[in-house]
Amino acid sequence: MGSPQEMIQEIKEGYGLNTPEVFSAMYKVPREEFVPPRFKNFAYDDGPIFIGYGQTISQPYTVAFMTNLLDLKGKEKVLEIGTGSGYQAAILSLLSSRVYTIERIPELAKEVKERLKKLGYKNIEVRGGSGEFGWREKVPFDAILVTAGMEEVPQELFDELKEGGILVAPIGVGEDKEMTKFTKLKGGKIKKEEYGIFHFVPFVESN
Repeated sequence: MGSPQEMIQEIKEGYGLNTPEVFSAMYKVPREEFVPPRFKNFAYDDGPIFIGYGQTISQPYTVAFMTNLLDLKGKEKVLEIGTGSGYQAAILSLLSSRVYTIERIPELAKEVKERLKKLGYKNIEVRGGSGEFGWREKVPFDAILVTAGMEEVPQELFDELKEGGILVAPIGVGEDKEMTKFTKLKGGKIKKEEYGIFHFVPFVESN
């Protein structure tokens, strides 16, 4: 099994990404605790890993890139749509004040709650259910991160974002998505910036 240092060095050299705060958080989070036991030897490889239920833990570079786009300063309230294994939420928890994360697969949501509690993360709240309508009881959010591919962002998520807040999501039709950063400006206007193609499992809406 590799190490956090090797993983971060590979991201720096392979992609030229330099984000010290995000890398510091990634160094502290034990990625091997967030993958199935049979894949622990691959925990620090720069690639996605299957976690069951048709889901993956994202490639470390993707986690670093998306987290960097949120531009967190440490005091934000963050909403994550698509908890997966909980690895991304753990990273966010070290860079913000509070993380609220929603997972649509009940088994994963249960596993994540137990995992995060065992690992001592106290500023993350996990809820089961579909996330396309966000988490209305906890609004507004300074930042929203969507970890599954969407064709477009539901208006409800923009409504839950503070003025000046940032939403990052992979957007597009098919498996290849355009990594997109949305910034909510005065009057509710949305500024959109695109950052290249990434591969994601599709977002599944509630029935």
